[in-house]
Amino acid sequence: MGSDNPSGADNQQERPSTATWLDEVPHDLGHYIAGFVDGEGSFNVPIRRSVDRGLPFRVSLSFNVSQVGPEAPSLLKSVFGVGTARGRGDGVWYFEVTKPAELEARVFPFFDRFPLRLCKSSDLAIFRQITTMVQTGRHLSVPGFIDILALRAPMNRGGKRRRTDEELIGALRCWESSEAIRKAPLWKREEEDMVHAP
Repeated sequence: MGSDNPSGADNQQERPSTATWLDEVPHDLGHYIAGFVDGEGSFNVPIRRSVDRGLPFRVSLSFNVSQVGPEAPSLLKSVFGVGTARGRGDGVWYFEVTKPAELEARVFPFFDRFPLRLCKSSDLAIFRQITTMVQTGRHLSVPGFIDILALRAPMNRGGKRRRTDEELIGALRCWESSEAIRKAPLWKREEEDMVHAP
């Protein structure tokens, strides 16, 4: 009877389970990568200008690790099986995962099995929470966006960002007011509560 339901168990069997994938990661390699990420990795929630979405800013997600030379980023790409490994002109290479589905399927289960032990573990916990908010669409509303800003504030030890949260919230409030004015119904002349000259 399960074969009659294409959206049920059959589809789940097409994807390798998280347990199967993680079981293929050697224990020593998993802990090595966790330690490496503790030192060289970061979980970021960049805010970018947006012209093609509802809000004037876009919430992005980024788990990344940088290192001189391609060896470590390439290793992480091969182990996680998702993301990108790319180099800059100065010889620094990055491994990065930005898609929420890939973070949920690969990155978060990996660190459940091979936990981070330093301050990055608290960044990861916040990052997971924000990823869930993005997946449910809360980042597309002004209140949800502001909640995300508050959550990310202590991440990466509150490092300096291009725009302060106060600037972003001010710009969002301004945009929200202008959107409300733009979407206000156009009153017909006879419905206006105003005296016009005859």
